[in-house]
Amino acid sequence: MSPVTAEKLATVSACFGTYPQTQALKSGRIKSDRVALNLTEVNPVYKAFTMMVREQKFDVSEMALVTYLQGKAYGKPITLVPATMMGRFQHGTMLYNSERGAVTPETLEGRRVGVRSFAQTTGCWLRGILWKDYGVNLAKVRWVTFEDAHIPEFKDPPGVDRAATGKDMTKMVLDGELDAAIFGGVMPTDPRLKSVIPDHEAAAREWYKKYGTVPVNHMVVVKTALSQSNPGAVREVFRLLHESKKAAGLPKPGAIDMLPFGFAAVQPALELMSSYALEMKIIPRRYAVEELFDDTTRSL
Repeated sequence: MSPVTAEKLATVSACFGTYPQTQALKSGRIKSDRVALNLTEVNPVYKAFTMMVREQKFDVSEMALVTYLQGKAYGKPITLVPATMMGRFQHGTMLYNSERGAVTPETLEGRRVGVRSFAQTTGCWLRGILWKDYGVNLAKVRWVTFEDAHIPEFKDPPGVDRAATGKDMTKMVLDGELDAAIFGGVMPTDPRLKSVIPDHEAAAREWYKKYGTVPVNHMVVVKTALSQSNPGAVREVFRLLHESKKAAGLPKPGAIDMLPFGFAAVQPALELMSSYALEMKIIPRRYAVEELFDDTTRSL
């Protein structure tokens, strides 16, 4: 490597989950002569969100969308990058025990419903869908949580209960201690557990037609200091992630793009989640999408 190239090479510490869209980057097939990524593996990856939002442990990191919104509200020195690491339709994530009688969106009010954390992004998407599209009064559901948010300043709103230490959410649903629960990326496989939203796949397709977006779960954030001091490095990390996604053949021809990249592509999802999170008292005000980025990342 020539001295000129060495001077231009920026080392950037980073943490991303292992997915098809990150394999080319992690394997070294996608490379850069401008940025050297020092990658850290954290499993499960959501544990890295706490490190990033509380300590700014990495220069750039994957982060759940609601964690970032709360970080924005509490002045954390991180900035959003319009690169999606995980997106999925959420309609099938709330399950009930079918042996104990049907639970539907129309019968949720007054019932006990579990969710890992009140600020969990999957839970926020699902509750937002229930509120806006099914008319559920979220304040009339008895929410039960199992852990705190990644942001230490945030406390569960009044009326949200905490499960006893050591309780298992799936077992509580099967035993009738919970009427239903919202699950995340790892869904239980017990055949007794059915979706509260009937025919959830068709419902998700209709939702997509209505809103023109996918529910974005995880995006990428960067230390604000790095974005301000070396915007070229931030643009290069964005390029690397985008190239790695394309190397995975995503999106498949004719398929919905579940991993939108670029400001315009992520804008509809961010607008929805900002309104949902405000309704649930997870953030103190609704943010305009432009506010969530800086001059560097807004232009990507």
